[in-house]
Amino acid sequence: MTDHPRDDPSASTIERLVNVVALPIGRWDRDARLVFCNAPYLMWSGRVRDELLGRTLAELYGDEAWERARPAFERAFRGATTSYERLLRHGTLAGRWARIQVFPDADAAGEVHSVFTIATDIHEDVTAREALVAARVRLDRFTENIPYPLTYVDAEFVLRFVNKAYCEMAGKPADQLLGRHIGAARGQKRWAEHEPHFRRALEGKTVQYTRLVDGLANNPGGGPRWLRTSYVPDFDEQGQVVGLYTVTIDVHDLTVAQEQLRRSVERDMLTDVLSRRTMMDRIEAAMVTATHEPVALFFVDLDGFKAVNDRLGHREGDALLVQVAQALQRSVRADDAVGRFGGDEFLVLAAVRDPSGARALALHMLEAIRQVSATVSGGGVSASIGYALAPADAQHPLKLLQAADDAMYAAKRLGKDRVQHGPVRSEVRSAATPPA
Repeated sequence: MTDHPRDDPSASTIERLVNVVALPIGRWDRDARLVFCNAPYLMWSGRVRDELLGRTLAELYGDEAWERARPAFERAFRGATTSYERLLRHGTLAGRWARIQVFPDADAAGEVHSVFTIATDIHEDVTAREALVAARVRLDRFTENIPYPLTYVDAEFVLRFVNKAYCEMAGKPADQLLGRHIGAARGQKRWAEHEPHFRRALEGKTVQYTRLVDGLANNPGGGPRWLRTSYVPDFDEQGQVVGLYTVTIDVHDLTVAQEQLRRSVERDMLTDVLSRRTMMDRIEAAMVTATHEPVALFFVDLDGFKAVNDRLGHREGDALLVQVAQALQRSVRADDAVGRFGGDEFLVLAAVRDPSGARALALHMLEAIRQVSATVSGGGVSASIGYALAPADAQHPLKLLQAADDAMYAAKRLGKDRVQHGPVRSEVRSAATPPA
């Protein structure tokens, strides 16, 4: 690649762009031999340059690594930008997963003679991709083909550099963007959203902004996607900020996966009510303010569930648990917490004013479960509900749980299908039986 002339103002801008990115970059010929790598690549591989250049990917990292890379390389040599993932087995990175982005290095005629690779660590997060590495060698083509939207704006927020990916994201050619204030180029509504992050970066701070974006020009009809933009200050030799780089990456898959993971911890996988762990956290938090905001903890255990399971099968049994969970949620307010303690046991944590209010709520839940049970073929289940109040019955989370559990077992001993508060002092009449 030919270097830019020193008097070309865009050359210094692009060179500073390279200085703020730090990902390992390699360039490979049609025989999958490494013909160029930058300094971060040397550190990533754990080898010196002479041990790398001229050797094939299989020779460097093994046949298994090459088999993972081969389809992506083949597509890149046909002109497509693609990626693949593999488990690293070299140096200090052994055991970590990486995503390798592969994209073509095409000449002016569109012929692909080599491909670039960029490796990013996806083992914990994708932050390594937010500072993109470019090579001085073949720099103009590299910045055009890198698949992440890149910009450079000066201290007045005027666009001085945009790459092809940014133009595709913006849905505008470069000549409609360069030389214009970014707010005028992208619209005042978008500028109002991004301006605070630009201004913080202009103070010398690297800033990140993640948001859900709909209507992307390069994703027509694909629905909204999570994007993360990094705003990186560009300092001159005196340490003054003279401009900003922005790097935008698609973190949709990662964000969705993280949300699914968070939800799998917070929610019960079967019923989608809160998990046992989350319920215990809620109980602990409620105990802190129970003196001023009394709560009741209800321990709900289904009577006869095993018989239903044996008679109808586990699938129908699971469906019944889901219906019971939904019935409990409908029985309480949105601020109250419903969780599955395990098996056919549920917990409900609700704010109450007094014992009579707690009992009324318990009876309401009992009736809701009876209605669910009435839909089960051949007869369903009932519930034994025990409850305890905080701070009246207990001031410690585990003691409150134990008190509600004891009350539930008392309800079972008294004949099931009923509610019970605290220690049994006398037999409590079933809610289903009217007084004599």
